[in-house]
Amino acid sequence: MSIKILPIKKHTAAEIVCNLSKIKKSDLLMIKKALNEFGMIFFRDQKLTSKNYLSFAKKLGKPAFYPRLKGLSKKFPEITVVQRKKKDKGPSFGEQFHTDSSYTKKPPTFTMLYSKLVPRKGLANTEFSSQYLAYENLPNKYKSQLNKLRGTFSSKGPIAITTVERVKEKGKLNKELKANHRLVRKIGKKKSIYFSAGHFVGFGTRKNRKLNDLEKYLKKHQIKKKFQFSLEWEKIS
Repeated sequence: MSIKILPIKKHTAAEIVCNLSKIKKSDLLMIKKALNEFGMIFFRDQKLTSKNYLSFAKKLGKPAFYPRLKGLSKKFPEITVVQRKKKDKGPSFGEQFHTDSSYTKKPPTFTMLYSKLVPRKGLANTEFSSQYLAYENLPNKYKSQLNKLRGTFSSKGPIAITTVERVKEKGKLNKELKANHRLVRKIGKKKSIYFSAGHFVGFGTRKNRKLNDLEKYLKKHQIKKKFQFSLEWEKIS
């Protein structure tokens, strides 16, 4: 067996032990299954070039082009560089809980991250929050309400402040992007909350007090510590 799946912390994530440059079709099926089951998976000790990285992404689906910034290079436009520079002011790129590109009509199914420069231990963990667990732990009254609702997401939502520095350098689209999506998604037999606080700008219905209360509740509920997994990046050994 060339692959091992190790569940982490109440199924908030899973570590997959394998060599991504040598995976078989059967391994890929297991990786996809684990990704749908846990919502977040990670791999240690992977030495990937941009070509290798993109090749693996294509095995999972069709790579998306990030609409707001230019890609890594002409050869690899699908790869977006996430970085913070010494001269940057304000928050780091993506420094809030969010679901990537939720303001697009067809958001990517998955997001892939690969670290090239690793800071000192504990300084740049990536925090994930399981929206499977967040949905499972919703009170029934909120489940019923949420299953009927849609939300509007905008590229100029609260998280837009974290992209200012990178947009100055690599921006390719200034106009606001907006999309409307159901707030609950079914993946296999599981249901997941689809509510990106960093991009959310309103419900797809007229505002009222109950919806305002629901919005406030969701923003706190979906990122409770018991749903979270903190990924600590490591240098390749």
